[in-house]
Amino acid sequence: MQAEVEARVRAFEEATRRLTREVGKVIVGQDEVFEGVLMALIAGGHALLEGVPGLGKTRLVRTLADALDLSFSRIQFTPDLMPSDITGTKVAIHDAEGRTVLEFERGPIFANVVLADEVNRATPRTQSAMLEAMQERSVTVGRTTHSLEEPFFVLATQNPLEMDGTYPLPEAQLDRFLFKLHVDFPSAEELHAILDRTTHGHDEAIAPVLGKAELLELRRLAMDVPIARHVQDFAVRVVEATHPERPSAPEATRRFIRYGASPRGAQAIVLTAKVRAVLSGRFAVSCDDIRHVARPALRHRIIRNFEGEAEGVTTDRVLDDILRLVPEKA
Repeated sequence: MQAEVEARVRAFEEATRRLTREVGKVIVGQDEVFEGVLMALIAGGHALLEGVPGLGKTRLVRTLADALDLSFSRIQFTPDLMPSDITGTKVAIHDAEGRTVLEFERGPIFANVVLADEVNRATPRTQSAMLEAMQERSVTVGRTTHSLEEPFFVLATQNPLEMDGTYPLPEAQLDRFLFKLHVDFPSAEELHAILDRTTHGHDEAIAPVLGKAELLELRRLAMDVPIARHVQDFAVRVVEATHPERPSAPEATRRFIRYGASPRGAQAIVLTAKVRAVLSGRFAVSCDDIRHVARPALRHRIIRNFEGEAEGVTTDRVLDDILRLVPEKA
């Protein structure tokens, strides 16, 4: 049994290594962002990417879809985008006998990998239609429910600088994203590599290295990873420390936070920690795995109070204090 588990873990590690190499033919740097996207995908969740335009977010998602041999669609969110533009609508067609009938025409949400570009530019009604499909894995039009094919992964982007004409996602909808990832500007060396690859008129071809069945098998293996009670207890205490009314909350939480993370935050930590363990060649979750995934899993689930917003204290800074002060063993 142990030998079988070790073989499955080695196969998992090798599969993700091949995938990383293939994506690395096109994407320069952004290792932490790619790791976060990969963990969210394998864990069966969705990811929100925050970064200014031009940092390669769209290219990353498209390259990942090609390397996984998955269908891909991109939805450019605008204020006039309607829910039916995402989910699809019924259209009138003529059947073989010449009669007019209504037939459902699928929208761009019916893909394995969906890029929701600048999701905060759409109205709340359209955002809700998108996020409902993310949560339920289905679309209901009229009285008919249409299931979305697995794997189904939504990667949404938003620009943190330009706020005019935007509709920020409410906290309850942000909570639907497994991870929130920050896309930073590349280093000078990475910028040189980007220029070398993109200014010579030659695009690197991406070959599929994993299929749908293999990806779903990776997901099943990750979910089977055991987590010791004391490691899970550490994750619970980290989440509890984001709540200012709890006795274990550090000073930064009590001073700058209004509401802490929901139980979905704890689920996100444990699920992605399992994925990270297998990515590292281990079939057991460690406290280091919990620490590694806590920021992307919780940063969008914590609501600052007025003092926190006025002083510009980020949720990452609060989480840094929590991870520094909460001991691994109670």
